[in-house]
Amino acid sequence: MTRMPVKMLASSVIALAAFCAAMPAFAADCGETPASGVDWSNCNKKNLMLESSDFEGANLADADLSQTSLKGANLTSANFEKATLIRAWLENAKADGAKFDKIEAYRSVFQSASAQKASFAAAELQRADFTGAQLSGASFEKAELGRTNFAKATLSESKFALANLSRANLVGATLGGKVSFDRAFMYLTRIEGVDLSTATGLEQAQIDLACGDATTKLPSGLKAPTDWPCPAEPN
Repeated sequence: MTRMPVKMLASSVIALAAFCAAMPAFAADCGETPASGVDWSNCNKKNLMLESSDFEGANLADADLSQTSLKGANLTSANFEKATLIRAWLENAKADGAKFDKIEAYRSVFQSASAQKASFAAAELQRADFTGAQLSGASFEKAELGRTNFAKATLSESKFALANLSRANLVGATLGGKVSFDRAFMYLTRIEGVDLSTATGLEQAQIDLACGDATTKLPSGLKAPTDWPCPAEPN
């Protein structure tokens, strides 16, 4: 029996290891039942009732969850990057530390959800509803937030740098700590009665575009425009 030289054997082992490392990961199992750590990436999961399901640490990247109900679901640390959540329901969901970067979530509902330290960077969230949500430390940097409702939400230490907040509603929201608005677009953003005194990145030009009133608190050096308050707008 001819033996393979040691050097040739070693080279073959290295080549096999490199080949295996270069192989794509196994495809997601779209038929798998909801469970912690499930891989539903790129799966079509539209129009489903998944209320109170456990998706902690799950991979839902690029999945289509349009009009799916995730009410009360455990989404802690789940990955939703580039997922489609158009008109999805996430009321009372627990999504602390979840990744919602670049999601498409027009008119999605996050009422009373907890998404502390979650990331919504570059997400499409026009007309989404975050009423009463717990969003401390969340990032909405570069997100599209036109007409998004943050009424009564907790936004302490959250980030809105470079976000589009045109006509978004922050009335009744708690903005404790250094909430960042660096270069955010704030055309007709509703900030009546909002305490922005510790917010960072705000400039007078942003305040001039926004809609506040005599009870709005601004950072030192900024002043309320003479045309405040703005007239009420239809929904």
